[in-house]
Formats: sequence, structure tokens, C-alpha cells
Amino acid sequence: MRALSMSLFTAPRFAIGACDHRTRGRLVALIGALLSLAAWGPTNAKAQDRTADPERPYNILFLMCDDLNTNLGCYSHWQVESPNLDRLAARGTLFSNAHCQYPLCGPSRASMMTGLYPDQTLMTGNAVYVRRHTPDVVTLSQYFRRRGYFATRIGKIYHYNVPLHVGTSGHDDPESWDYTINPRGRDRDELDETFTIQAGRYGGTLSWLAAEGSDDEQTDGIAAIEAMERLEHHAQSDEPFFLAVGLYRPHTPYTSPRPYFERYPTDSVRVPTIPDGYYDTLPQPARNSVARRDQVNLEERLKREALQAYYASITFADRQLGRILDKLEETGLADRTIIVFTSDHGYHMGEHGHFQKMTLFNDATQVPLIIAVPGLTHGERAATGAELIDLYPTLVELCGYDRPEHLSGVSLVPALRDPSNVVRDSVLTRMGQGYTVRNGRYRFTQWGEDGANGVELYDREKDPEELVNLATRPDYQEALQEMSECFSNSSVEAARVPPPGVRQVQ
Repeated sequence: MRALSMSLFTAPRFAIGACDHRTRGRLVALIGALLSLAAWGPTNAKAQDRTADPERPYNILFLMCDDLNTNLGCYSHWQVESPNLDRLAARGTLFSNAHCQYPLCGPSRASMMTGLYPDQTLMTGNAVYVRRHTPDVVTLSQYFRRRGYFATRIGKIYHYNVPLHVGTSGHDDPESWDYTINPRGRDRDELDETFTIQAGRYGGTLSWLAAEGSDDEQTDGIAAIEAMERLEHHAQSDEPFFLAVGLYRPHTPYTSPRPYFERYPTDSVRVPTIPDGYYDTLPQPARNSVARRDQVNLEERLKREALQAYYASITFADRQLGRILDKLEETGLADRTIIVFTSDHGYHMGEHGHFQKMTLFNDATQVPLIIAVPGLTHGERAATGAELIDLYPTLVELCGYDRPEHLSGVSLVPALRDPSNVVRDSVLTRMGQGYTVRNGRYRFTQWGEDGANGVELYDREKDPEELVNLATRPDYQEALQEMSECFSNSSVEAARVPPPGVRQVQ
């Protein structure tokens, strides 16, 4: 197994350097726990009122994949094997209309972890620390730390430059955690063996590797092992925990052991197509988002190999998540642990002629979202729309706390109690100067102030692939007006309101 790079931001680093990495990790965790108790003692005393059963408060297991769309069995994908996430969906509530607030890693993750829209975090790009523009914000895990939870991050929760930041803390937020683990596996060390369509680049372009060796040698395999060890540790303690595990796959390079590739022969995958002249039907900003120079007119062989590698990475990631979920059961923690699974945004794999992210089409905005709550969820599908900023208020309410005043999201608890409850009629995503709103039937996208740079309207009942822009069609002007009003009256204006109690720094 490759060595781990670990950092504990709240504990000193003296007197532990001579230990092996696992002993050192446990010593650091112990120091962090003691400091955490000291720091939050007064708040921890109040936390005894937080649930109906104060002796057994909910733990939180927060699981994420990177660049994962809804190509999963539980989302009815015809080919991708995801038995462990399917199993989680069978005991949780699956949100089939959940969306990110920005289809790019850094802004989306910051938005999710703060409960604020990108207009409020002032983050619209990567390589920015969350406190650069909102230095006072209390993040999701930080909120629970202040109430006596021991918060651990394993892998990627905030932005990382993948793959180069693998094994480091990337653009992590130190105040969010008591303890952090930064796994690094052979996928990071074998970049020179990785195929890429742009020489020397592996993250922002299509790249993949059918790796030799076992799951346990890959970064995400190491993350699963570390997560299982943390669960064993927590099973011996009455201290509630917030354990966040961020896997890197299926982010490029799409790397997983070779047997996962063999599950998806290239002649079995289906490559999406677009109509002739399709790009001419789009406003210029939308056209720019899908017509990336290095990924337009790819050879059919490369498209099939990319799909094979992406699917293989999903199934590999699903296997690592399954190992963590199995350990949760084995340790007896499952009956008092809330499980959240999601991704930072969606992902194109040939849809609209595009690969990767950064569009305002459903392929890039929709995320998988499953929430499992012991005794409350039983394999339902929620009818409501959902946004990633809703996770913060949802977990706060589930754990019996008061909602922080700065949050912009809504609680999904009513939908967890009854999947027919609709808490959001529409969902909002921004990218650059574009905003898109989706309700139960339509998607409306506006580029520039008042649509100065173009508008799009899609009837998802008749056109679920969003390939026919109806914005200029006479028979859809009533729907266009309705969605325009939805746009004006929805979260768009609210998203621009400075969050109360959070200082913004330009």
C-alpha cells in the first residue's frame, strides 16, 4: 500500500514523527479529539438536547464521488453496474431531480458545504479556498464539530486539482475538520502510463488507464480502507461523528484495475449522437460550452474507449463505497447513522457532442442523491426537486438542531418523511453569465442579463435529451413566459442576496 499524506489542522505535530504512518494517524486523531473536546466543551454540553434520543445521536456518513452523473443502476441506466449504490437506494430515498448549483468542482463543493449559492460564496472558479470570499462562514461539518461531533475528511470534499493534488490537502478548508487523511495510490504515480488525448494533461481532458494491481493499491481503495478503520474506531466510542469520504473516481483519468474495464467491452457501449446542424440551434454561449476544440469530432474508437473507462471507474468506485457500507453494518453503527451519497455535479459522456462538464444541460447539472435515515427511509423515490445546498439544512433538521440563519437551501426532511411532498417546484444552476431553471417539465436557460445573449427552452416530457430548443416556437410562447416568470420569481434573485451573518470579501 502506498504511503498516506495526512494533516491534522487542530493538533500539534510534535513527538509523533518517528511513528509508522498508522500509529501516527491514531496518535494525531487522539490529540485532535482531546483538543476538539476542549474547544467545544460548552457547546457539547448543550448538544444533549439535539435529538429525541440524546443518548444515541445520529452520526453522519457523507459519501461523494467526483464527476459522477446518474449512470447508475438505481437511476435506471441500462448497462452500468452499481450494486452497492443500488443497495443504498433500496434503504434510502433517491432524489431523481437533484441538481448542483454550478457545474464545476470548486464552486459546487463550496456551495454545498456552506449552504450558499455561488453568487453568495462569490466562487465561480477552481483553485480558490472557500474562505477567500466568505471568511466567517460556518461550513456543514464545522457546524457539527461545534456540537460535539468528531469530523474527519478522507480524500476530496473541497476542490483538488486532480490528479496532481492527489495525496495532498488541495484547496481544503482546515476549519471544517478535526482530522484529515489524504490517500495516494498508484493511479497518481502511474500517470506516465495513462492514455490522454492531450499530451502531458490528465485532469481537464479525456484520459484513462486500465491499471494493473488490486483495488487496495488505488487511491480510492486506500480511502475505503481508511474509512473502514475510522468506523471501527468510532464503534468503540460514544462520541458522534461526521465522516466525509470523497472518492476521486470517476474523475479523469478514468483509472481502475483492468477487470473493471473488461466488464464493458467497447463494442457494447452506446455512443450518444446529435442531429445534423445541432450547434446552429444554440445561443453562442451554449454552443461554446459544448463545442470544446479538443473533444469535437473524436474518432468513434476513442469515444467508445472513453465510455468504457468511465463506466469501469464508476463500478470500481461503487465497490469501494460498498466496502464502507458493509463495515458500517458490521460495526453496528448503521442503526444510528445517516448516510448521504452524492456527486459534485453531472457529466457529459458524448451527450450534445460533449465530454465532461461545464454546461447548463441536464447532463451536467443533475447529480445522484441518496439519503438514508434509520427508521425513516425505505427505498422511495422523491417527487421533489432538490439542490445540493439543501443538504446542510436537511442534516441539521434530522439531527434536531436549529437552522443557521445564513443558509439558502431548504430542508428535504418533508420529502424523506413522505416522498410525495414537494419542497422545491424548481431547481437553479448557474454557470458564468448563464442561469438555468428546471421544473417538473421544462428547462429554461437565460444567458446574460434578461437573456441578452440568448435563451433556451426544452420540453423534457417530449425531449428528455434537451436537443430541441423551443424558445422561438410560437406554440411554446406560453410555456416560455411561464418559465421566464419562474426564473424571475425563483431562487435567482434570492441567490444574489448577501447571506446574513456571513462577511463577503471581493
